[in-house]
Amino acid sequence: MKAHLIAAIVGLLVVSACFAGCTGTEASTDTLKIGVVASMTGPASTTGKDVWQSAQLAADEINAKGGITVGGKKTTIELVQGDDESTREGGMKAVTKMITDDKVDLLTGGFSSAVVTAHQALVAENGVPYVISGASSSTVTRRTDINTSMMFHLAPITEASAAAGTIFIDDTMRPAVNAKFGRPADQPLRLGVIYQDSPFGKGGLDSIKDTIASKGLKVQVVAEEPFKMGETDYRTLLTSVKAKGVDVVYPIAFLNEEVPMLTQARRDVGLNTLFMAVECVDDPDYYKGVAQYGDYSIIQSRFSAYATPKGPISGNVEKYRADYTARFGASPGMMGAATYEGIYVAAAAAEKAGSTDRAALTSALTTISVPEIVESQLGGAITFANEHREAQFNLFMEQLHWDEAKQELRPKIIWPAELMEMEFQIPDWYRPSGA
Repeated sequence: MKAHLIAAIVGLLVVSACFAGCTGTEASTDTLKIGVVASMTGPASTTGKDVWQSAQLAADEINAKGGITVGGKKTTIELVQGDDESTREGGMKAVTKMITDDKVDLLTGGFSSAVVTAHQALVAENGVPYVISGASSSTVTRRTDINTSMMFHLAPITEASAAAGTIFIDDTMRPAVNAKFGRPADQPLRLGVIYQDSPFGKGGLDSIKDTIASKGLKVQVVAEEPFKMGETDYRTLLTSVKAKGVDVVYPIAFLNEEVPMLTQARRDVGLNTLFMAVECVDDPDYYKGVAQYGDYSIIQSRFSAYATPKGPISGNVEKYRADYTARFGASPGMMGAATYEGIYVAAAAAEKAGSTDRAALTSALTTISVPEIVESQLGGAITFANEHREAQFNLFMEQLHWDEAKQELRPKIIWPAELMEMEFQIPDWYRPSGA
């Protein structure tokens, strides 16, 4: 039903341009200048490349249809790349340049919560609307030390993601493990959490604990191990987690961190348990990076590099994936998908505002409603209508399986039930606590 939504959105964005052309007066061409905060260098560069390429694809699609019409003028999308270098300092430098030198009308992107929170004050001081498509810490739009009213969260907050993952552990993994190993049905699952020492990681850990307590889940956190952002050797902390006897490990980590973590766990430490992964790692480079060590592992997602959830936007998902692959030679990742949507949201905001003025764009974003594009939204539309201007996503879980023909991992959706492609499976090599 919504398989052609992307084309429809572009059509809505350019329809007023058609009427302007019928007046006999040639409208002048303006630009909507969008700064894309992307980690093009540093530890998160794999994700940054995906973010930038997806933004390019969206902008080129809109411009190829004639651009948008803003206040009666034909307007094209112009992107400005801001490399945050995967660091707080790099982010501040990139955002300062985009605001003061490039004079961008709006910002999008922003992957690391730690990096984004460091440059938010600059954004607030200059009143630049910011569609944040990566950083998931709720601090981003809920902090009170600065004015965040021009910042909009186009990503599930950490609390929502961690809650969904923890509920899945309790209602799907725990019953399966207990049944397979002859345990009492109500025996709690022993969980190890390895978390990035940042607002992102700490928020994830707190949310896991809060979800267990508030919902009375039979999950027990028995190991909590922090690590510094960008760390590469996890063997010491993995050995500690193994010694505490866990049934599942839930890292709150970036792609470049979870690849060596999972590899070292299985290869070097002999931690033969199941690993979860947060949504930001759903990227082709993760599938390649963990290789066979990731067999049977779990990824939480809202856009999959390879799986297509059933539903009204499945056609959009497949088209976006095909177009991205045709242009860049690989499937897109989840973080790129969010920024792809961010460009469309920015364009729609300019149309709605009738201006590229920063205050007008901010006002438009506050009340905007854009039909869901490639990530499923609660209510079927991207909105920032709640108190903290946070879009609301439908999340799902995938289990990875080794594909001999492709010599790579591929996902199958295992949760929730209405999207399930395959049931959750426990491999023969898995060893629960106490085994």
